[in-house]
Amino acid sequence: MANHTRQEMATQSGRESKAAKSGNRDGFSPEHVKNLSSVLNALLADYFALYLKTKNFHWHMSGPHFRDYHLLLDEQADQIFKITDDIAERVRKIGGETIRSIGHIARLQRIADNDYEFVPAHGMIEELQADNQALAHSLRSAHEVTSRCGDYATTSLIEVWIDEAERRSWFLFEATR
Repeated sequence: MANHTRQEMATQSGRESKAAKSGNRDGFSPEHVKNLSSVLNALLADYFALYLKTKNFHWHMSGPHFRDYHLLLDEQADQIFKITDDIAERVRKIGGETIRSIGHIARLQRIADNDYEFVPAHGMIEELQADNQALAHSLRSAHEVTSRCGDYATTSLIEVWIDEAERRSWFLFEATR
């Protein structure tokens, strides 16, 4: 190997990575890998968008319930962020490619950003509650795809993520009553 030039090594490395990408570790068809990757990458983009919005509202929270809301949103943001790695690793485990940049997230996300300079606390909570409901709906749709493709591991994870999204939505709803 010491006699090989950098170009030869780069070419060889390129061939090896192409071979690794075409290898199907879990027996999913190329079409299933494409469908699973597509649905999971959309979820990943949504999770990143929801994470950033939750942190944005956490950082800019004010009002009489500041402490409670601030802590609640910090807890929820941590939970949301932890899921991002699980989603990306599932895509890679099945042989797919995952998100590579903020721009890629922006192209795939279905959770809308909120760039307003001021949002009242009640409005923040209501918006996040609606976003978590929308995420639960997207997770249910993804569950159908993963089930159809026979990806039982991802299907099982999604069931947990649905419960967590519903719980976050419930907590946010109750905070506005």
